[in-house]
Amino acid sequence: MKKIALGLITVATLAGCASVKMEPKEASDKAKQFAAPAAGVAGVYVYRDSFVGKALKKDVWIDGKCIGESGPDVFFYTEAAPGKHTLSTESEFSPNDLAIMLEAGKNYFYRQFIKMGLVKGGADLEAVPEAEAKPAIAKLELASGGACSGAYAK
Repeated sequence: MKKIALGLITVATLAGCASVKMEPKEASDKAKQFAAPAAGVAGVYVYRDSFVGKALKKDVWIDGKCIGESGPDVFFYTEAAPGKHTLSTESEFSPNDLAIMLEAGKNYFYRQFIKMGLVKGGADLEAVPEAEAKPAIAKLELASGGACSGAYAK
């Protein structure tokens, strides 16, 4: 039993946290000001702050276009045209999609969270009220966009 426990501790230590490419601190600080998006578009924040699945990286897309590959304690900011879109995240066997409606001039907030799977952890997305999302994002750092694994395409 002691050998099993020691083995699990060793695996947990070696696994560590997944790391992704990050933007400079200045860009992160600017995004955390939550300014109104550019004229004619909506701002989209996607963040990941859950403790579960820290060793996993998961892609995030809007309408099949890569936003970025998330890791623990990061967020993304992107702008999109107003209207109906599909926000997606990589999961265990296939992407999980969230239908979203965006209005120009507004910021929207979505949380990516890791959930247990059969073989490995999956991911999902949920809309989050601005008052809850802003304090959560303030504790995170801005990840570089456009670096998806390429496992999803529409």
